[in-house]
Amino acid sequence: MYDQILVPTDGSEGTRGAVEHAIDLATTYDAALHTIYVADTNVGIDSSVPGTLDALEEAGENAIDEVIQQAEAAGVNTIEGVVAQGAPHQAILDYVDEHDIDLVVMGTHGRTGLDRYLLGSVTEKVVRLSDAPVLTVRMPAESADESS
Repeated sequence: MYDQILVPTDGSEGTRGAVEHAIDLATTYDAALHTIYVADTNVGIDSSVPGTLDALEEAGENAIDEVIQQAEAAGVNTIEGVVAQGAPHQAILDYVDEHDIDLVVMGTHGRTGLDRYLLGSVTEKVVRLSDAPVLTVRMPAESADESS
């Protein structure tokens, strides 16, 4: 059913549920697992400050490595990871198109009301704009509270 599964990660505890679902689906369907970390260089990042992009790249590599280690431990055969830059939702959508992704598995904070409209949501944008199906996994309430 699925040959190529993508799980975006930001390295937070809150994405753990989405990563676990993606790994489970990859093993169930013998699918390749892709993971992406997007350094959001479009908001509040001063790339002229030395080391800023390097720090973002390093955080991304660490997040990707963690997903890869989990997937390998679960017996996933094919795993690809990438660190990208730009608007997170657009980088994810571009990756979906470029790699013929069959399913995207993403965490969501489950925000409602004014918070959702003010903060926006990478997951919501991907759900609305992706040609591939998107499975959303709501993060536990305590993780959502910590990341706010």
